[in-house]
Amino acid sequence: MPIYEYLCNDCGPFTDMRPMAECDLPQDCPQCETTSPRVILTAPAFFCMPSDKRKAHATNEQSRHAPKTLDQYKAAHGPGCGCCSTTGKKKPARLMTKTKSGAKGFPTARPWMISH
Repeated sequence: MPIYEYLCNDCGPFTDMRPMAECDLPQDCPQCETTSPRVILTAPAFFCMPSDKRKAHATNEQSRHAPKTLDQYKAAHGPGCGCCSTTGKKKPARLMTKTKSGAKGFPTARPWMISH
């Protein structure tokens, strides 16, 4: 059961554990028994959570239906990055050797074949 904060006009803030279904209902002050509204005075206590779990929560909070903006895309991919686009991609260069006479050789292509 979560702990909610309430603010009594006479006695000040107090907390109480209540079911989530009753989160918006007012609560009686434990000292003067005046009906007091729920308030948010402190931030949720996420500091006790391990960092990997905090990161997972942050990831889940991100909107998955919205595309990235151009600035977000550029921040994730540096200049010349070719990991996402197929246009403009060059094939990796083949290993080529040259002899002193100028003959070309491709040792990785088919080493069992004799050059002609």
